[in-house]
Amino acid sequence: MSPKPQTTRHAIHGVLNDDRGQIVFVDTPGIFEKSQNAITDILNKRAREAVEGVDVLVYVADPSRPIGNEEKIVLRLIEPLKVKKILVINKIDLYEPPYIEEFRALAPRFDQVVESSALHNNNLQVITDFLFENLPEGEPPYPDSSPNTMDQKQWISELIREKIFIQLHQEIPYSTGVEILEIEERKDNKNKPILFIEANILTNDKRHKGIIIGKGGQKIKEIGQAVRKELELSFNRRVFVKLEVEIDEHWHERLL
Repeated sequence: MSPKPQTTRHAIHGVLNDDRGQIVFVDTPGIFEKSQNAITDILNKRAREAVEGVDVLVYVADPSRPIGNEEKIVLRLIEPLKVKKILVINKIDLYEPPYIEEFRALAPRFDQVVESSALHNNNLQVITDFLFENLPEGEPPYPDSSPNTMDQKQWISELIREKIFIQLHQEIPYSTGVEILEIEERKDNKNKPILFIEANILTNDKRHKGIIIGKGGQKIKEIGQAVRKELELSFNRRVFVKLEVEIDEHWHERLL
C-alpha cells in the first residue's frame, strides 16, 4: 500500500477467506485523465479490463479530495455494469471530511453506501456482509493460505517501488519501474544463511537517476534499508538487498 494515489500497476488479486467462503478482490490500476505516455495508456487499458467480469463492484471514495475529472471518468466506466455496486466512503475518521457531501450525493447510483474507516476498522464488516450476500456460490479459486495472487518477484518489486515513492515524495515521477534480477539463498561471510535479492530501479531520465541515488548514494541506501527491514519482518530471516539504477527510455516494454 502507498499513501500516493494511482501507484498500482497491475490488477492485484487480494484473497479474503471467511467461514462463509472466499472473496477475491481485484485492485485495479488508477485511471489517468490524460494520456501522458505509453505507460498511462497501458494502465488505463488494464483498469478497464479489470472491471470486466466482476460479480460485485466496490467503489472506494476519498472524501478529503473533491470529485475531479478522473473520478468522473471512473463513474462513467462503472455505470453501465450490470452488477451490484457498493459505494464505500472511506476516511470518516477525519474530522468533517471536506467533500463528503459530494460523495453522499452519488448514493442513487449505488445499491448500498457505507461510510467507513479502513484505518480504524470501522464498518468493514458491513462491506464484507454485503459482498457475501451478493456474490455467486462456487468453489474457492485459491488456497485458504493465499492473501493475494502476486508471485514473490512481483510482490518484492512492488515493495521496492512503494519505498521509492515514500522516500522521494514528489521528487520522482510515476514513470519508475523495478526489475527483480535475482532472489537466491546464499551464505554470508560467517557461513550463515541469508536471502540475497538484486534489483534494478528503471527510469527514463538521467536527472531522475541522480535523484534516486541521492548525494553520495544516500537515497538509494535508505530505500534499500527500508526494503530490507520489511522483508526481514515478512520472511522472519536475514535479507540482503542490492539495488542499482538503470536508465532505459523503453523500460515499460520490459515490465508492463
